[in-house]
Amino acid sequence: MEMVGTYEAKTNLAKLLERVNKGETIGITKHGVPIAILTPPVQTKKAHPRQTISELKSFRDKNLLKGISLRKMIEEGRR
Repeated sequence: MEMVGTYEAKTNLAKLLERVNKGETIGITKHGVPIAILTPPVQTKKAHPRQTISELKSFRDKNLLKGISLRKMIEEGRR
């Protein structure tokens, strides 16, 4: 990881951000002491809707209400 001082970071911020956007990680120092790290954001994949529905159904099947009906739970919550 390359380290740059605060003045250099301020002066060349646009260039540093371009490098970070390409995947680099850059540290920023103040008087030689690390104070910040510029890193690219974590890329997350969006799940396919069918996969999400399948996971919700699986969760529902594993977490059944036992001994109490949904209607009774709703009534209890209204009191």
